[in-house]
Amino acid sequence: MNISETVKRKLSLGARILQVGGVEKVFKQFFSVREGERLLKVSTTSGPLAGLLFISTDKVAFCSERSMKVFTQKGHMLRIYYTVAIPLKKIKCVNHQSKNVQKPKQKYIGIVTEDNFDFWFMGIMKYQKTMKYLEQAVSQA
Repeated sequence: MNISETVKRKLSLGARILQVGGVEKVFKQFFSVREGERLLKVSTTSGPLAGLLFISTDKVAFCSERSMKVFTQKGHMLRIYYTVAIPLKKIKCVNHQSKNVQKPKQKYIGIVTEDNFDFWFMGIMKYQKTMKYLEQAVSQA
């Protein structure tokens, strides 16, 4: 992906966030939020599946920047956003030593759940700050 396409996608994402009314409203639009749950940090991600990574007092959640085409069993096309929500209490460990070998500045966050599923979030912007919030949220869960 070239720089102009990246800028165009980020502007589109910013416009969608403004249209909905801010990142907290985007979070509530895509994920169930319990009473008292607070949003701690939002980071943007880049790579093959760019989007928003949310860290709250209850979960780590991801929503893709763009919708994807999926087909129903009857062959009807739907456009959906790819979303993942991982309860903090189900996180066994966070792998923060992951780097892209070809692009060392591009770092990944790997999360392993209690049932040994791996989730990788790629191209995290503001990596150090995001890791700080993630580690703090997991330790307090």
